[in-house]
Amino acid sequence: MKITIVGTGYVGLVTGTCFAEVGIDVTCVDIDEKKITNLNKGIIPIYEPGLEEMVERNVRSGRLHFSTKIGESLDGVSVVFGAVGTPPDEDGSADLKYVLQVAKEVAENMNDYVLMVTKSTVPVGTAEKVRKVMTDTLKERGSNIGFDVASNPEFLKEGAAVDDFLKPDRIVVGVDSEKAKKIMDKLYKPFTMNGHPVIFMDIVSAEMTKYTANSMLATKISFMNDIANLCEIVGADVNMVRKGIGTDRRIGKYFIYPGTGYGGSCFPKDVQALIRTSDEFGYSLEVLKAVENVNNRQKSVLFAKAMKYFNKDLKGKTFAVWGLSFKPQTDDMREAPSLVIIDKLLEQGAKVKAYDPVAMDEAHRILGDKIEYCKDQYEALIDADGLFLVTEWPEFKFPNLNVMSKLLAKKIIFDGRNVYDVKELRSEGFDYFGIGI
Repeated sequence: MKITIVGTGYVGLVTGTCFAEVGIDVTCVDIDEKKITNLNKGIIPIYEPGLEEMVERNVRSGRLHFSTKIGESLDGVSVVFGAVGTPPDEDGSADLKYVLQVAKEVAENMNDYVLMVTKSTVPVGTAEKVRKVMTDTLKERGSNIGFDVASNPEFLKEGAAVDDFLKPDRIVVGVDSEKAKKIMDKLYKPFTMNGHPVIFMDIVSAEMTKYTANSMLATKISFMNDIANLCEIVGADVNMVRKGIGTDRRIGKYFIYPGTGYGGSCFPKDVQALIRTSDEFGYSLEVLKAVENVNNRQKSVLFAKAMKYFNKDLKGKTFAVWGLSFKPQTDDMREAPSLVIIDKLLEQGAKVKAYDPVAMDEAHRILGDKIEYCKDQYEALIDADGLFLVTEWPEFKFPNLNVMSKLLAKKIIFDGRNVYDVKELRSEGFDYFGIGI
């Protein structure tokens, strides 16, 4: 079986590589010539545990190919996945120009039946727009080649994307023809043999499922952050509250850890897009609007604690920042809380010294020379007036407190992930500030 994946970002590259891993012949297409050249050399554009080795292995085996031209990749291909970006417009809606351009190019170059599958996160109604573009393009060609469209949203977590694809909780597929269903069922057979379910549904429901899932997770995060802020005001310990509710099976223990807010490529964009879609249909999603407002506010909570501690005078002070990516196990800094904190510190005239295990190059691309980049976590502490822990990388969880005491000019920690034991740190002479405690 041969398939084509258009787009080599997180979704496209992981999808294509994992399909190749189970024996499918895959061509990944991207218009970025430098990226494709690097991929053919085994150089991948993102940090994702386990992905680089898998790409190299499948390229060597001849199952994984990379190209810059859609037309050259369609020979003998029955399924094309569109996995291009859907960046938010100024109004928060998803920009579908890349999705529709892929559909147009496929229709311009296809010589036989193709199942056009949308893998990108797209709003309700996108499949019909894809269908219209392909129908119109084929009509312009004077061709009556048949095709189907389908929706197959991804549910990959950055930092665990390979494992998520190979061992999915579920696979959601939206189809409107028996032929499309049979093709998708065959394609995912290697992943369902171990009991992972494929849930077939209509296309509109599949499009809605992706946004709903991410919005639900974002809601849990913002709700817990709101509760954490209230706990701090009334004198409760949010960590105890979290344990108290997390043992309720109706609530569960996942996504109820307070912190500095969610970021990344999915939650912020998808929440905005679902709000916008709802508004277009004349219905206001008040809960999600509150979720977004709480999250925007939460990204400034640590900074506000520092302002209060230093009597609103941060000018000339130096702060260490541990963790720049929006979450561990990725170099992705899109919508990262660290960027908000750093910008606010710089606005107040403070100096920032930062370290992240994998996101230093990405940080330099975004921030340039505005901050100092350190070779390790301890170098960032030298003569710093305080530490901001923003991203809970494993290597930050058990630091050497004696070394920290000697390096820091002031023993102050602003813990954005409640990683540390407040009693232990305060017994060691640290001033400690967490989220909701």
